[in-house]
Amino acid sequence: MHRLKLVNDACHWYMSELGARVVAESGRAEDRHHLGKLMLMSLRDNPHLVLQIDGGTGQSETSGSVLERSVRCAGAFRKLGLRLGDVVVLMAPNHLDLAIPFYAGLYTGVAIASIDRLLQIKELEDIFIKDEPKIVFCQSARAKDVRTALDNCNLKGKIVTFDKSSQDVNDSVRFEEFMKDYDSETTVETFKASDFDTEETAAVLLSTSGSTGLPKQATVTHKNFAIGCVYFWSKERQFPTPFKLFLVVSPLQWLTANSIFIISAIFKMPRLQSSVDIDYEHACYLINTYKPTSTILSPTFLANLLKYGAKKCDFTCFQLIAIAGSAVSKELLAEIKSLCPKSEVRDLYGMTEISSGAFFNDCQVQGSSGRPSPHLQYRLIDVDTNEDIVEANVKGELWLKGPSVSKGYYKDPEVTKQAFTEDGWFKTGDIFYRDEHWNFFFVARIKFLLKYMNHQISPAEIENMIKKHPGVQDAVVIGIPDPDCGDLPVACVVRRFSSTVTAQEIKDLVKNNLTDTKQLRGGVVFMDKIPLTSTTKVDVKKLKELVATMELE
Repeated sequence: MHRLKLVNDACHWYMSELGARVVAESGRAEDRHHLGKLMLMSLRDNPHLVLQIDGGTGQSETSGSVLERSVRCAGAFRKLGLRLGDVVVLMAPNHLDLAIPFYAGLYTGVAIASIDRLLQIKELEDIFIKDEPKIVFCQSARAKDVRTALDNCNLKGKIVTFDKSSQDVNDSVRFEEFMKDYDSETTVETFKASDFDTEETAAVLLSTSGSTGLPKQATVTHKNFAIGCVYFWSKERQFPTPFKLFLVVSPLQWLTANSIFIISAIFKMPRLQSSVDIDYEHACYLINTYKPTSTILSPTFLANLLKYGAKKCDFTCFQLIAIAGSAVSKELLAEIKSLCPKSEVRDLYGMTEISSGAFFNDCQVQGSSGRPSPHLQYRLIDVDTNEDIVEANVKGELWLKGPSVSKGYYKDPEVTKQAFTEDGWFKTGDIFYRDEHWNFFFVARIKFLLKYMNHQISPAEIENMIKKHPGVQDAVVIGIPDPDCGDLPVACVVRRFSSTVTAQEIKDLVKNNLTDTKQLRGGVVFMDKIPLTSTTKVDVKKLKELVATMELE
C-alpha cells in the first residue's frame, strides 16, 4: 500500500526561503514575486544541473549555460532599446534556444507573448496590431510571413530566426548573431535584473480564445504567477527538484508549458521537451528513452497516446500524470491507472486567466475537480438571475477572485469588462456545482470552445471568416466529437438568396486564411436558417441534433 500524498506547505517553505534570499540581496520587498530574480538565484545555485533536454535531437543544456546565454540575451534587449512593458513574441518549437529570450524577458520586465508558430498572416496581424512586438523570434521558414504581417501593421519589429537567416527577408538575423551583435559584454557576474512593480508588470501574455470573438491574450503579471504556481505542487515534499524529469508535451503558448519553463528554473527541476512535433510515436520514444517522472497532458492527447502505445510505451516511470485542458472521462482515468497503478493521476481544472489550477484535487471523490484552493475565492452564480447560489448540488457559473487572477486581456478593455466584474471577480464561463463537502464538479462550458488535438479553437473566428464570403448570409460553427481528435469543426451555412456557393468554396476560404488546426474537418452543411432559442441565441443543442441527421459535405 502506498502512503497517501496529502497537501503540505513544503513548496511554500521553499519559495519563502528563496524569496527571502532575493529580497536580502536586492533590498526590495516586492522582489519575492519577481520571477526573473527568483530564476537568477536558482540558476546560480546549481550551474551543473542539466536543466533542459531536447528529446528530438538528444542535446541538453545545464543551468549554468542557460544562465550565461539568457543574461547575454537580456543585455541584447537593453542595448536594442527595449524597455519595461515592451513585448517580444516567440513562435517556435520547443528547442533549447526557446527558453533563452523567454527568461531574458522575465529578467528585464519585457512581456513575452508566446503564440502558435503555425498562424497565418492574417492571424499574425491580429496579434501584432495589439502587441506591437519589438522582436519576433521564429524559425526561418516563417520569417517572410512575419515580415509581411509586421509591414501590414506598419510595425518595424526585428525578426530573429533560431535556425538560420531567411534569404527572403534581408533584415532578419540569426539568433547567435543577434546575441553577438547586440551584446558581447554582459556576464553573469555583472548582470542585474531590472527593478519593477511585480504586481503590475506583465510577465507573459497568454493566448486564449472565446466563443464571442477573436483570440485574446490574458495579461499575467509576475505576482499573479509567483503566487498561483505553488498550489499545483502542494502534495510534493521534495524541494528543490520535486521531480527528476518533467515531460513538456504542449507548445509554449499553453499555460502548462509556460508554467513548466518558469518553474523548472526556479525549482531546479530538469525538463524534457522536443524540437520535433510530438506525435504519439515520438511521445512513446521520449517516455521509453528518458523515463520522465511527471507530465501534464490533455485528455484527448492522453486518450490517443493510450490507443497508440498502451503496449508500446512504459508508463510506469511516471510518479505523476496530470490531465488538464478539458473534461476527463472516468474511463480514461481508469485506463491510465491500470497501466501505471503506482502513479498519481491528477485531474486538473485551471484557466489561463487565473494563471494556476483552481482547485486542490486531493479529495479522492470520483468525478470531482477538487476542493477550494486557499489562494482563491469562489462563487457560483445563477446564469438567469445573476444571484449567488448558496445551496449544495445546484448548478451555476463559477466565478473566481484572488491574487493569481490576471489583470484582464491585453489592450482589450471591452472584452475585459465582459469577463471581469468591477470588483475583480473573473467569470469563468463554466458551469459547476458543489456537494455538501465543497467538492466541485464540472458540468459544461458556456463558451462552447472546440478542442482539436492540442489546440483550442474559437468557433467565432471561423464563423467571421466564412461570413466574409459574398454568398454567405449566416454561419455557425459547431464541433462533432471524434474519439481521436476531440472536436471536428462543422460549418452550418445559410446561403444568400440566389447564391450558389459550394461547400468546397467555404472550405477553401478557411484553408487559405486560417491555420491548419482550424480547418473544417467535420464538413459543411447548408440549411435554410439557424435554429434559435427563445432569447434569440443560437440553439446549439438543436443545431447539433440537426447536423447529426444531415449529410455533411
